[in-house]
Amino acid sequence: MQTIKHTFIGPIRQAVTMANLPLKGALKDEQLQVIQEAGILIKDEEIYEIGPYWDLYPEAQSIGAEMISLKGDFVALPGLVDCHTHICFGGSRAQDYAMRNAGKSYLEIAKSGGGIWDTVSQTRKASLDKLAQLTVQRANRHLKDGITTIEVKSGYGLAIEEELKMLRAIKLANKNTLADLIPTCLAAHIPPKDFQGTNKDYLKTIADEVFPILKIEGLSNRIDAFIEETAFTAEDIQPYFQKAKEMGFDITVHADQFHAGGSQVAVNIGAISADHLESSTDKEIELLASSDTIAVALPGASLGLGMAYTPARKLLDSGATLAIASDWNPGSAPMGDLLMQASVLGTFEKLSNAEVLAGITYRAAAALGIKNRGTLEVGKLADIILFPTDDYQEITYQQGRLKPTIIIKNGVKV
Repeated sequence: MQTIKHTFIGPIRQAVTMANLPLKGALKDEQLQVIQEAGILIKDEEIYEIGPYWDLYPEAQSIGAEMISLKGDFVALPGLVDCHTHICFGGSRAQDYAMRNAGKSYLEIAKSGGGIWDTVSQTRKASLDKLAQLTVQRANRHLKDGITTIEVKSGYGLAIEEELKMLRAIKLANKNTLADLIPTCLAAHIPPKDFQGTNKDYLKTIADEVFPILKIEGLSNRIDAFIEETAFTAEDIQPYFQKAKEMGFDITVHADQFHAGGSQVAVNIGAISADHLESSTDKEIELLASSDTIAVALPGASLGLGMAYTPARKLLDSGATLAIASDWNPGSAPMGDLLMQASVLGTFEKLSNAEVLAGITYRAAAALGIKNRGTLEVGKLADIILFPTDDYQEITYQQGRLKPTIIIKNGVKV
């Protein structure tokens, strides 16, 4: 018979629950539910009760809960969710970064041997075990920063066996980190240079030969594609996404990064999210706002490329759902600091604390189709992070400098 474990945490100066907030549209800080001098009672992996510490203390004692007694000031938030990363890769693109800052264009860098294909070459050379090891290292760095759920894409293999190698590495990594890794197949990242045939031929090959294996091996239930002039067109991708939809995959889209158009594809196919959107115009904003497709801002790519931010303020004011992710990758977004990037996006786009925090908690979870995390409420997964401060506003005010010092994942202190 399995033993039930109870854990009780507190007293917490402020527990910012992120509960009872709408999925779509703008948010004000006054809407946040903040429990003062709070306690959180955990049963196994889930939150059992949350409320005033001294109200819950007698019950916690009576059931023999393990006490995590906090000394000093702490603010609790749900574990953060990064809903768009590329942390499974080999090599580095530091040379690209230097060339970009020296004034070279994306195309010039690619022609000189840099760009995504450079990472493809280095990732192909890496073994499955090496890729898994690198992914675990990066996931654990994220976990230390309070990011307890991390989406991870393939897309640097761009061949049947290489894409499968990446996804198998992500699956292996997931067994060797306490963070939850959510795998996404991005075989449609860019057209591979070494494929003999058209872009449509390549996409059909992936759909016919890779999609069934993803289902059989449980490697991913998410299909992504990059719709851009240098990648795949809306016409190219339509049959690919249609096949994915028929097979029951969730669809997400790299959309509107350099040119608009991808978000239209995302909405038309019923994608769960459209990510990037730096080039979205009022037309695309209204389109997303009137749909169930979640807009995902990637400020790390804006910082890495020195380009405009996703129009987050307009998206929220139009009624869209806005999530925020790091886009951690070796090329355009090498920093991988979600909290810092979200805080800076808030500064440039004039987002409330509530909007920033929603974007990296429950709204980011929604962009992954996950409902059991992202808020501190009864029945949700006990993913809880504690910052050493007495005021939640310090978290974004310090622009990512203030990090959580206590991480609880699935009810266990990391």
